[in-house]
Amino acid sequence: MALKVGRRFIVEPGGALHGEFPVPGDKSISHRSVMLGSIAEGETRVEGFLEGDDAMATLSAMRALGVEIEGPEDGRLRIQGVGLHGLQAADAPLDLGNSGTSMRLFSGLLAGQPFVSELVGDASLMRRPMRRVTDPLTRMGARIGTAPNGTAPLRIEPAPGLRGIDYAMPMASAQVKSALLLSGLYAEGETCVTEPAVTRDHTERMLAALGVPVAVEGPRVRVTGGASLTGGGIAVPGDISSAAFFLVGASIASQASVTLTNVGLNPTRTGVIEILRRMGASIDIDAGHAGTGEPVGRITVEPAPLRGIDIPPELVPLAIDEFPAIFVAAACARGETVLRGAEELRVKESDRIAVMAEGLARLGIEVHPQPDGIRIVGGRLRGGHVRAHGDHRIAMSFAMAALAADGPVTIDDCAEVDTSFPGFVELAHRAGLSIRAEETSA
Repeated sequence: MALKVGRRFIVEPGGALHGEFPVPGDKSISHRSVMLGSIAEGETRVEGFLEGDDAMATLSAMRALGVEIEGPEDGRLRIQGVGLHGLQAADAPLDLGNSGTSMRLFSGLLAGQPFVSELVGDASLMRRPMRRVTDPLTRMGARIGTAPNGTAPLRIEPAPGLRGIDYAMPMASAQVKSALLLSGLYAEGETCVTEPAVTRDHTERMLAALGVPVAVEGPRVRVTGGASLTGGGIAVPGDISSAAFFLVGASIASQASVTLTNVGLNPTRTGVIEILRRMGASIDIDAGHAGTGEPVGRITVEPAPLRGIDIPPELVPLAIDEFPAIFVAAACARGETVLRGAEELRVKESDRIAVMAEGLARLGIEVHPQPDGIRIVGGRLRGGHVRAHGDHRIAMSFAMAALAADGPVTIDDCAEVDTSFPGFVELAHRAGLSIRAEETSA
């Protein structure tokens, strides 16, 4: 049997971040551009598509479902949409790799199809909870089976007819909301989803841009079944989740001046900026135009003394993917930073509360993990050896931590970084981070 190849980052202490550059395309929007473009009528052209493993898993799955897609070539796609009812049964289970977004959104999209589908993924994805999306889809009439513990593989069988429901979500989740809206396109009547807190609204914006009437009334979103989508142009902005590593890195470095261009500034995604500003970060935004309903702009960040804060609960869902980087900022801040109401972090690609707490402690920081959050006492980062546990965001966060450490930081189990940020090591190195990658046996 071939030996699995792993990846390790070695980052020397200090360094300075400088430069003006874009970050890769937004992963969430890239997923949705392929899914919605595929079920639209006519051709959809996408620019800025993220050529990372997660988004490529969505693209491969759509090709397996009979959709003709040209590219990606320099972030450009041409999708020949097949309409709401033009998808075809795949010849094999759809392997979605490490992508939870793909699995949850496909569960909604495929619930209304007249053929059987099976969704699988890598070991990490097969452990992630899926009942939060399969339960409400079942209420709509979908026929979805899970493993006994509520995880993948998911088996989706044809349903006699989906019904729109009025669903109040017990936990804020853009993935669950989006799955229900996609299923609602195939349901009889109106599908209403009410969130306990606002989450990213990329699905709503893109549906509207492609001609689907979407009613948004505060935390309540409504679609009516049967509405068709019309293909068009989709411009994917840079991913603010990828920008977050440089926002934190430049904030904690001794020397830095970084400008990130064409970054998505969707207000349901800018929690990381608000949190860092409350901590004292020097972040300047030059808002630009809106592409396909998504606002974009330039972000400039320079070093600043950070202070610990109590993170407001309303900002938690607006920064849920950026907390590993925020935890590094908290480790470098004066005083305590407290996070509550973020139990969702326990069921990401890793248990991000536990893994970040373990790593920060190894780097000399006092941490107190809680079931739904963490308390971090800012201090002096030591060099040390940490593990990313196969979580791309944790690997990149600890890489930036070396900017403020007193010795080298070695990060094991970093092979999954390409799921969201292909070329991270090369870009970070050009910007001034003293980072190199090594292959390891895994």
